[in-house]
Amino acid sequence: MQQVHEDRYTTRLSTRPEQIARRDSVVHAKGGTNPPIDPSLVRDFERDGFIVLEDVFSPKEVARMRGTANEMRDYPDSLADETVISERDSGAVRSVFAIHRQTSDFDVVARDPRLADVARYILDDEVYIHQSRLNYKPAFKGKEFYWHSDFETWHAEDGMPDMRALSMSVMLTDNHPQAGPVMFVPGSHETFISCVGETPEDNYKSSLKRQETGIPDADSIAQLVDEGGIVAPAPKAGSVVIFDCNTLHASNGNITPFERMNAFFVFNAWSNRLKAPFAANSERPEHIAHRRVEAPLAPLSKVTGRLS
Repeated sequence: MQQVHEDRYTTRLSTRPEQIARRDSVVHAKGGTNPPIDPSLVRDFERDGFIVLEDVFSPKEVARMRGTANEMRDYPDSLADETVISERDSGAVRSVFAIHRQTSDFDVVARDPRLADVARYILDDEVYIHQSRLNYKPAFKGKEFYWHSDFETWHAEDGMPDMRALSMSVMLTDNHPQAGPVMFVPGSHETFISCVGETPEDNYKSSLKRQETGIPDADSIAQLVDEGGIVAPAPKAGSVVIFDCNTLHASNGNITPFERMNAFFVFNAWSNRLKAPFAANSERPEHIAHRRVEAPLAPLSKVTGRLS
């Protein structure tokens, strides 16, 4: 497929890593508009590349989501083909993709104004779900996620043109500092790390278990950590962590008795819909990167159902 959109974040095409200064805004909202969250949080997001919203969902709502998440993990045969990803060694369920398309509960959560309105404000556009999934980090055997920028993969393998997307992770369990919470590098969203190594065919089949292509070089990671440090928020269930598409993040393995589970939604600006991949020969499957989206996300008030 011919690529006609300008590639401002070239990656996987060179023999040496490169650091490219961000060429997109972080907060796209126009001045004078009132945010749906405290303005100080918007400023923190623009500065650090991530924020934590406490107590967004009630214990009753969390219990409903957690029950649905447990059912999806326990009955994988009921889910669409290839949407269940298992750990490479133990066989434990690591992720379930396209959750907002497979359950009404998570479709409602994706449309909830407590999430979607924040995305619309920060991105200053109508939005749609680029990707949704459940992440499971089971007690004692949950594996690590190595350092990466989501945008690098979405740009290279999905054809996301620009940095006009963000992720929201809804905590379905209390997080503990010892149980491998996600670590962020504050300020790293301002630098795109161009990675080395061509994209293998069907790379997604192995990268969803352990990513080996499209990971930053050690020197770049060390430099960004030296400049910004590492922060590992461990919020309780019902909280939401929001982070920019280019924020460098990772998590350690979980050898504690505490399970960690979250529902993950990527909101992409409607104007930033996917083109042909910038550094891959073929597109990733629809359940990983949604292309067949006919319209922006409808507000919750216009769809049937409530999370209760």
